[in-house]
Amino acid sequence: MTVKQNTIGKEISLNGVGLHTGKEVKMTFKPAPINSGFSFVRIDLEGSPVIEADANYVVNTQRGTNLEKLGVKIQTPEHVLAALIGCDLDNVIIELDSSELPIMDGSSKYFVEALETAGIVEQEANRNYYTVKEIISFIDESTGSEIIVMPSDEYQITTMVDFGTKVLGTQNATLKSISDFKKEISESRTFSFLHELESLLNNGLIKGGDLNNAIVYVDKDISETTMENLKKAFGKDKISVKPNGILDNLTLHYPNEAARHKLLDVIGDLALIGTRIKGKVIANKPGHFVNTQFAKKMAKIIKIEQRNHVPSYDLNLEPLMDIHKIMNILPHRPPFLFLDRIVEMSENHIVGMKNVTMNESFFVGHFPGAPVMPGVIIVEAMAQTGGILVLSTVPDPENYLTYFMKIDNVKFKHKVLPGDTLLFKCELITPIRRGICHMQANAYANGKLVAEAELMAQIAKKQ
Repeated sequence: MTVKQNTIGKEISLNGVGLHTGKEVKMTFKPAPINSGFSFVRIDLEGSPVIEADANYVVNTQRGTNLEKLGVKIQTPEHVLAALIGCDLDNVIIELDSSELPIMDGSSKYFVEALETAGIVEQEANRNYYTVKEIISFIDESTGSEIIVMPSDEYQITTMVDFGTKVLGTQNATLKSISDFKKEISESRTFSFLHELESLLNNGLIKGGDLNNAIVYVDKDISETTMENLKKAFGKDKISVKPNGILDNLTLHYPNEAARHKLLDVIGDLALIGTRIKGKVIANKPGHFVNTQFAKKMAKIIKIEQRNHVPSYDLNLEPLMDIHKIMNILPHRPPFLFLDRIVEMSENHIVGMKNVTMNESFFVGHFPGAPVMPGVIIVEAMAQTGGILVLSTVPDPENYLTYFMKIDNVKFKHKVLPGDTLLFKCELITPIRRGICHMQANAYANGKLVAEAELMAQIAKKQ
């Protein structure tokens, strides 16, 4: 069953304070086009630079997840990203007038409410999933933190928290379906231990906190000096420790709120993979470092598998174009026409086919007694497939010729022999402009990727 991508119905803004910077920030959610994912836009900087929600941009995880691209930073996006996933969204732009996202109450609650107010809109594109087929894991040897993902029909997460302290103890939390995120996870607030808070306050590294946006577990005796510093930092006349070991003015939503918040963080950090997962995640002692390292590993695995994925087409169906229709569009003719059928075509991609036989003229000399299809001919066949795509954009393709402009990143992975059926898939890297077609081209045979290249060609009118 296919699922469509989603964005929001209208833009909506929130105002808040960054936890670590203490700066006022305005954040605006905006609808985004299909296949664009989540991206942050720094409207306070010249040119409004864009930073995609990509694990490869993670540069620091000491006080939350921090992204940086070309010197432009985004701080603590994890609670917002968790809300976007929890609301079942795929494509959203997040505009900011500061580097750090607002902490709000330390959870995803207010982000979820804003996104639901903006409305969820279905888009005309299928959602891409990565289906986990075997256990994938990442271990942080220095801390013992570990994340694994195993096969499952839907995205599920379990977190296990153990900080070795009596006040918090050992906690677990499980989300069986992302549809339960709002009810079970979104209100879970961030937390800190008193010794961590003291260090942050002493170094001026937490300026936007108060007792309403962080649970503080008291894991040590509070001195008079520390108590006065806390009163000053939180703007309170009085602070005390409740019987359950947390600072007052805040009541836990759940006994295991810490484990639920860690689960929220896992969802937000794993959103940086950029592809939805069908699998069960189990995180033992998760933290932003292990979360984002796991996200980087998953993103790399997915990229490799997608690149090597062999598309499947029913070649018994009537083709979109047979050889006669192809010759009505392409200027090429035998023996330099290396395309038999067009199987599929849209505005952004095209799939062609060629049956390779021993009768091909190039087998006479390449090589006598050991026929192998030349790599340059495979590249030419991919280019001719892409030529159909670009020539289909003009009303009189018979009056145009196609010319190579550039060929990059060519790789040949397997031999192509007489009897093979070649499939060529070309996808636009950028939209066609002024007759210039920039595309990623892949050739497949025998269930394998046999060649790939980045091609650029231009059509020009016949003189």
